[in-house]
Amino acid sequence: MATGVDPITGGDAPLLLEVEGMKCGGCVRAVEQRLLAQPGVRQASVNLLTRTAWVALDPALSPQGQPDPVQPLIEALAAMGYVAHQREEEEGGLPLAERLEQRSWWQRWRQLLVALLLLLVSAGGHLAEARQLPLPWLADMRLHAVVATLALALPGRPILVVGFRSALAGAPGMDTLVGLGMGSAYLASLVALLWPVVGWQCFFNEPVMLLGFVLLGRFIEERARLRTGDALRELWALQPDEALLLLGEGPQASVRPVRVGALGPGDRVRLLPGDRVPVDSRVLEGSSALDVSSLTGEPLPLEAQPGSELAAGSLNLQAPLVLEVLRPGRDSAVARIIGLVEQAQARKAPIQRLADQLAGRFTVVVLLLAAATFVFWWQWGTQLWPQVLAHAPSAHLHGGHRSLGMEAGTPLILAIQLSIAVLVVACPCALGLATPTAISVGSGRAARAGVLFRGGDGIEAAAALRTVLFDKTGTLTVGRPRLAALRVVDAAISDPQLIQVAASLEAQTRHPLAHALVERCQDLDLPLLSVERCTTHPGEGLQGELPGRGTVLVGRPEWLVAQGVAVGDPEHRWLSDQTRHGATAVAVALAGRLIGLLALEDQVRPDAVQALTQLGAMGLGLGLLSGDRQVAVERLGAALGLEGAQLAWGLLPQQKLERIEAARRRGPVAMVGDGINDAPALAAADLGIAVGTGTQVAMDSADLVVLGERLTTIPLALRLARRTMAKVRQNLAWAFGYNLVVIPIAAGVLLPGFGVLLSPPLAALLMALSSITVVINALMLGRDG
Repeated sequence: MATGVDPITGGDAPLLLEVEGMKCGGCVRAVEQRLLAQPGVRQASVNLLTRTAWVALDPALSPQGQPDPVQPLIEALAAMGYVAHQREEEEGGLPLAERLEQRSWWQRWRQLLVALLLLLVSAGGHLAEARQLPLPWLADMRLHAVVATLALALPGRPILVVGFRSALAGAPGMDTLVGLGMGSAYLASLVALLWPVVGWQCFFNEPVMLLGFVLLGRFIEERARLRTGDALRELWALQPDEALLLLGEGPQASVRPVRVGALGPGDRVRLLPGDRVPVDSRVLEGSSALDVSSLTGEPLPLEAQPGSELAAGSLNLQAPLVLEVLRPGRDSAVARIIGLVEQAQARKAPIQRLADQLAGRFTVVVLLLAAATFVFWWQWGTQLWPQVLAHAPSAHLHGGHRSLGMEAGTPLILAIQLSIAVLVVACPCALGLATPTAISVGSGRAARAGVLFRGGDGIEAAAALRTVLFDKTGTLTVGRPRLAALRVVDAAISDPQLIQVAASLEAQTRHPLAHALVERCQDLDLPLLSVERCTTHPGEGLQGELPGRGTVLVGRPEWLVAQGVAVGDPEHRWLSDQTRHGATAVAVALAGRLIGLLALEDQVRPDAVQALTQLGAMGLGLGLLSGDRQVAVERLGAALGLEGAQLAWGLLPQQKLERIEAARRRGPVAMVGDGINDAPALAAADLGIAVGTGTQVAMDSADLVVLGERLTTIPLALRLARRTMAKVRQNLAWAFGYNLVVIPIAAGVLLPGFGVLLSPPLAALLMALSSITVVINALMLGRDG
């Protein structure tokens, strides 16, 4: 994989490994620890949901002479029973849906068919033994011994192998528990069949049904888990597979369909109505409207003209366009968004790290509990409560059929059954899936709405916010001055002529005010006048010559007065009024006489008031930090409903940091900005939020990136973060609560007083349902309003 700069860690771009065989949080913890123990590994983050490991390498720590840093990592995981390989990035990338489907589609269907077959055979034996099915050969223990042997040797073999290897590596996981349960039931039944003198019961159906329920549960869990990647699959679908490449020039140019991955910078492509932009491009010919809502959430179409830059995935609505490719597909806006979402899912929330640590120790605790259960019921349980052996046949689903292993006639058999139930019913899978499922669904849904979280820690921070602080220019305002008012002084000059004269002179410079005047001139379809000998006076204004009309001065009113231009009292009052409202005043003089005055000001974003109102309704404190003048900040604050202590003006970047630290006393703080001077504040806040129209530096410093120009996506993102963390807490509560309740029941707590116990197959079914429950609960996040 090509290396680059990781926007999360700031170092080399991490390797992405596909890791097969992980089943629970204990597996995640074991894989992370094994990766971190390898030379050259600086950071490792493992995701149980996507079965991936992000590994950041430090070349300074790598062994000398090591040509391939990936192979030692793969070998280290293979020693634990995990099959790993590096995800290869092809031209244009490989869609997530295709990767997931290619990986194990047939394997999952095969497991489901085998699971149903095993359950069918076990149920047939059950019915035949009860004489409810006229097939006595189905009740033959030798047949069930063969079935159990085939079950463990074929579909059960991967579970046994991985469980054994992980146990040898000192990191037992879910497969260790299930494998130990199946193996002990099988060996005990085999001893009873081969040496009847021991007086044990045969219960070959137990490992068969146990394996069947485990495979069935994993199939359902996998199907549900795949749905958590729906958002990424929708993003990948925005990039077409083919594009129409233009060959040649002019009317003789021919069009050929080519793979999007084959396009390179400088290539020309034709985009027809109804097609999506294949790669990031610039419009060369034509005009059209494009739907960009799939990328940014913007409801209004983008008007594209020659020179407009278009992001891959935008939908052409009206007319054909000729585009010039700017970047290949793997570097397109869609690919970057998908990369950020995948990295966000790999970057853990603090609550997930805690859950993984607990799950890593959970399996060892379960093994100890199972051992304690076995010893207790074998040595003391039946002596304390002799009636339990009499209760056992009628206290479960299978009645008194000996082949199903629940007629525990001896303390040893009862101890084996209960300890197997403890091993199987415990579910570190639910603990491992509780957080990543919710984070995956939440971050994917946010990406569809035009919001990019950079990690699970960003989602957790967003859910805990107490204060949101905003920069002014380019964040709450459009960031581009516009003509707000004008006053004509010379009766011989009309409003359009005043604008035309000022714009013609300002067009000679790159000053922000110049753009506003030139833009207004274009809106009025006025041509720019020819200007000669244009001179810039820094901080003051411009001076030039209009052929046949004389010298033109455009700049600060004070500068024009110093140049001998008279400004009357009515004009002074108009200037004072505009300055009081926060506008920037510009005076225009022609041939030594004042001809008019212009007022320019930055416009408030159309949805700024709505966004701040929604944030306030969420109980968040609001504030405005700006380096602008007091008058401009107070006027903007009044328009937005902010006042007093909520406003701060004339701040340097260091002073913004001090304000953030002061606000943090009330709780976690978010900073919203867009400019390069906002980068330190974005990095210092608990949650940095960058609007997507801002600079790349600001977006690289932020934890949350808002694509497009809609500020209302910020409260949407924070509400989504709160719902996501609520799902995380619900899932963790369920995972812990389930284990706290069912493990004691499986250990026989209710057996003496109520005659209630769990058979190993029922325990396997409950274990599978606990994992499926957390995934389905996370998927419900996508249905919330």
